[in-house]
Amino acid sequence: MKNRGAVWVFGLLLTMLLALPAAHAAEGMWPLSNLPVTALQRRFGFTPTAKWIRHVQLASVRLAGGCSGSFVSPHGLVLSNHHCAVGCLEGLSRPGQNLMARYFYAATRKEEPKCPAMEIEQLVSLQNVTAAVNRATHGKSGAAYAAAMRAVSNHLESACVAGDARQWRCELVRLYHGGQDWMYKYRRYQDVRLVFVPSQSTSFFGGYPDNFNYPRYDYDISLLRVYVHGKPAHTPEYFRLSARGPHAGELVFTSGNPGATERDDTVAQLKSLRYPVFPLFLQFLSHQQGLLEAFSAESAHNAEIAAGQLFFVDNAIKSLDGQLAALNDARQFARKVRAERALRAKVSASARLKREYGGAWKAIAAAEKRNVAMFLPYSLIVGGRFFNARLFNLAFSIVLGAHERTLPDAQRLSAYRAANLPLLEQQLFSAAPVHPSLNKLELVSTLTMMRDLLGDDAPICATLFAHRSPRAVALRAVNGTRVGDVSVRKALWNGGEAAVRASRDPMIVLARKVLPFYLKLYRQHEDEVSAPIQANTARIARLRFALYGSRIAPDATFTERVSYGVVKGWLRDGKPVPPFTTVAGLYARARDYNPLKLSPQWLAARGRLKPTTPMNFVSSNDIVGGNSGSPVIDRHGRLVGLIFDGNPPSLGGAFWYDDANNRAVAVDSAVILAALKHVYHADALVRELRTGN
Repeated sequence: MKNRGAVWVFGLLLTMLLALPAAHAAEGMWPLSNLPVTALQRRFGFTPTAKWIRHVQLASVRLAGGCSGSFVSPHGLVLSNHHCAVGCLEGLSRPGQNLMARYFYAATRKEEPKCPAMEIEQLVSLQNVTAAVNRATHGKSGAAYAAAMRAVSNHLESACVAGDARQWRCELVRLYHGGQDWMYKYRRYQDVRLVFVPSQSTSFFGGYPDNFNYPRYDYDISLLRVYVHGKPAHTPEYFRLSARGPHAGELVFTSGNPGATERDDTVAQLKSLRYPVFPLFLQFLSHQQGLLEAFSAESAHNAEIAAGQLFFVDNAIKSLDGQLAALNDARQFARKVRAERALRAKVSASARLKREYGGAWKAIAAAEKRNVAMFLPYSLIVGGRFFNARLFNLAFSIVLGAHERTLPDAQRLSAYRAANLPLLEQQLFSAAPVHPSLNKLELVSTLTMMRDLLGDDAPICATLFAHRSPRAVALRAVNGTRVGDVSVRKALWNGGEAAVRASRDPMIVLARKVLPFYLKLYRQHEDEVSAPIQANTARIARLRFALYGSRIAPDATFTERVSYGVVKGWLRDGKPVPPFTTVAGLYARARDYNPLKLSPQWLAARGRLKPTTPMNFVSSNDIVGGNSGSPVIDRHGRLVGLIFDGNPPSLGGAFWYDDANNRAVAVDSAVILAALKHVYHADALVRELRTGN
């Protein structure tokens, strides 16, 4: 009977596997523990060795703010995008020295300034902890499941850090939506210094109209350096830059940290994203975009202050617009519906599988109904979409941190666990300037929107605006606060709950009033939405994992992934789009007005740059947000490009991959080196990149 049962299950799984759509050729953001070796051998005759994989792992890095990068010399030099260093540039800028508007080059180590709040992380080890997580969560649901996940993740992360949270960061990573659980251990570098950036007009040439488009002519790079004990870190595993870049048709890899994809979501989850999640986010972002544009138009100084925020808001709007359009693509969405129906039909046909997996989709759909019902207040109060003013965010971090640190470590929110406090404290104590004028505008606007959307009778509005209008509350908080002073923040943080309770600072008082509503909504959402979805997507993931094994890559989780592809263009409206742009094309596209205006350095260098030097290129690598700054490497481990964007069809990559159209956009390594030498005369930097010296 045992053997007959095994044969029956195998036959059923094989039938189900054949009934489901196959993955596209180059689809997938692959964990280092599970690279598609067979596919690479079959298609390209390339076998990634253990040495190659280890080299890629240690040479790649993650920027804690949401980007990727790589070591490009043995002396801690990190290559990433300009837009990944915006926080550093804004933090270092002062009146009369706007680092967003001009290029910066530190010709010597002594001239490399420290970024006020930046962490770069290097993945050093991976450990499969699936069995431990399954034991802790088996048979649990709702609040019990959430509590068990908090406890087991805290236990595993604390054991991994081993009391040295300043040097190590450990993270429980759920692959295949819980089909596998891994412990990722990172070496954290918090002394990050600026070496080189071009001006924003150069890195973002073409501006908003060209964003998520192609052809492109951007020099979107930054060079940073990590230090240990006041000296450049020793980083023997690094990528050497290729002076020629890639050629058309060449196999290339990206190694980065894609943020999130929803390719394994159920139809119920995708419908919630389609409405109301994405439309509401777009409403918030459009409101903030108008606010920042109006503020910027008032003066050149205001424009400098808002430049970084406006870039990211514009980028988010264009990205979400593209993702929403993808979700509204009837043909692609119908494929998702058919695939789910086929899988559920096979499960329903088996009493054994129905008993184990049959209720998962229904439970997720019920949780999504709760998500939709509470989404507006949750997104405003907990999701961070609302209180954009930095002064409020600093105050709320102090107030929430004081509360969380009274709890046992296993019960705290993840960011406030002992192992994660170094990153939070670095951000909290950053000396980056605070701008009260922008804070006033943002807080007045967002508090007013809260009252308008939730209504006067909503409990939080009745509490916050019982005696004053939203405008009066915001102005009183910003005008009277001392939270902008780093020493005040440190005193409140170190004083803990007693100091927070005793404070009469109006911004701290406002944050204290928000706190109970935040905690109530957070726990309610965790118990009624997050936990049921996590538990049941894990069930479906185990079924899918049994079906596909290692042939299917898991959804992205802002952790180290490798994708492979080929340098090639695509067809747009039936016409071929060439894979490369050139320096000649850049000068031909330039105009005497923004965003197509060249910087003085590039205008002066026209005669020194070869017109045929490749500028940007596209490849079929599978990427999403978070891959910004990812190195593009060849089969020999040489860096041939730097990811900075995707083409329009790639925006649907959050939900599905289309090999015919999805393209990653990269800066060619040839122009990285050529411009450093001939445009910026950064000879020492070129020598370090070419020779390691």
